[in-house]
Amino acid sequence: MVSQDKVEKSVGWLIVLTLLVVSVGGLLEIVPLFFQKSTTTPVEGVKPYDAVRLVGRDIYIREGCYNCHSQMIRPFRAETERYGHYSVAGEYVYDHPFQWGSKRTGPDLHRVGGRYSDEWHRAHLNQPRDVVPESNMPAYPWLAQTKALDTVGSDVDAKMKALRKIGVPYSDEEIAGAKQALEGKTEQDVLIAYLQGLGLALKNTK
Repeated sequence: MVSQDKVEKSVGWLIVLTLLVVSVGGLLEIVPLFFQKSTTTPVEGVKPYDAVRLVGRDIYIREGCYNCHSQMIRPFRAETERYGHYSVAGEYVYDHPFQWGSKRTGPDLHRVGGRYSDEWHRAHLNQPRDVVPESNMPAYPWLAQTKALDTVGSDVDAKMKALRKIGVPYSDEEIAGAKQALEGKTEQDVLIAYLQGLGLALKNTK
């Protein structure tokens, strides 16, 4: 048996035992979540991202939107009054990876779907200060000039096949028609489609 005095004086033992405690504790907290229906079953109304929204989500990630916008509303009154119903695990079942974020330079976006019109989003992406004068968000005018199929959408069918392997229930028909669904759409179009679908399963309370 290793004494406490020996552990405190030996860097090697301290590292080994610390890693052991953290690993066991982490497993005890994380593993049970994989077997709880509330964390593995989609909320009623939550569906996999269609091809358009999936590519829009990729653009959201590519442009680093998650650096300033979270997608996780905490169950506190100050949050629910501003953003709507707090986020629940079943809303994220088809998110790979999650876009929870850890910083809010801008507002949380988890319930932004349907809150503004498509035209508002276009104006906001082209020049944020035209609709929110105090905004410090950068403009993204090039998104309206680039076809989604020419960039991140070029391999959307392959990505859907990969997601199906980890449990996202895409059908063969959805995968086969993915590129056709993107025809003629700009990166701005698909990004807006992604934003407009966020948080609709649990309706806004505001």
